[in-house]
Amino acid sequence: MISSDLKIQPLTTDNLTELLELDKACFDGLWTMEGYLRELESPNSHFLGLFSPFNHSELLGMGCFWSILEEAHITILAVHPQYHGQGLGKALLYSLLQTAADIGLERATLEVRDSNHVAISLYQKFGFKTAGKRRGYYKDNNEDALILWLSELQQPHFLKNLDQWATFMSSPF
Repeated sequence: MISSDLKIQPLTTDNLTELLELDKACFDGLWTMEGYLRELESPNSHFLGLFSPFNHSELLGMGCFWSILEEAHITILAVHPQYHGQGLGKALLYSLLQTAADIGLERATLEVRDSNHVAISLYQKFGFKTAGKRRGYYKDNNEDALILWLSELQQPHFLKNLDQWATFMSSPF
């Protein structure tokens, strides 16, 4: 499904209903309305939505990072389960990293469930490396989280990769 018709744009409070619906589908209601409002209104939060190429009000995925000094801390990356395996997570992650690089951030970090091999593989394709583990991080089942880091957002080879990914993302399929 990756195509140049996908619309990835910053989310606003106008998207709150769609965010809550997507959260319910992806995480069974992990974040609250208040939590999303805080993220949307925070000057340090960069929240992107991926919208359907056929219905630009249908939110298919979301991604968010916090700007903390020179770091992008990715707090959420989710694609509606109906659209898994179509490259939408790749499109969102690319957009998050491009946004972080554009504003001068130097590194990116995130936590991911130790059992989420699909997500870990995606992050590794973008150059993330395992830096550690947070034991019992996920309270719903006491699962560990891997801490992943990407420390080269401003390096010439990474910026070149971003340019190559941009070409790939804009190619019609």
